[in-house]
Amino acid sequence: MADAGKPRLNAVHIDEESLAAISRDQEQERQIAIFDLLEQNSFQPEGGDAGPYALVISLADNRLVLDVASQGYEHRHILSLTPFRPLIKDYFLVCESYHQAIRQSTPAQIEALDMGRRSLHNEASELLRKRLKGKIETDADTARRLFTLICALHRRG
Repeated sequence: MADAGKPRLNAVHIDEESLAAISRDQEQERQIAIFDLLEQNSFQPEGGDAGPYALVISLADNRLVLDVASQGYEHRHILSLTPFRPLIKDYFLVCESYHQAIRQSTPAQIEALDMGRRSLHNEASELLRKRLKGKIETDADTARRLFTLICALHRRG
């Protein structure tokens, strides 16, 4: 449950026009990420007030756009997606293999793929935290869930 008084998100929206076509599994991951993100997160924009904050995630000119607002704060943060592209590509490949494995592989194979998926997710969330440094401070779990939502925006091919 949410920690009272801690800077946090209380609303997360993904711009529908930026949203890539995704599979049923990816849609479920996105919904879970939003739910988990709203249940527990740490989100403090530099120079922001005490929050809570609403976040709109979108793409503009192949850049990630984070529109952050609260009652006394409004700011747009723009990040290049270039550093994330290899991780997003690998993450999609591992996730696709993982979802196929759930349907037809042994528990050991599923576990190995899940470990790979988690490792990529951790690496990407750490990169996101570094890219947000000086703009928005988050904890590792919040960054992991935000990366899942960034993947929902990424159009493959």
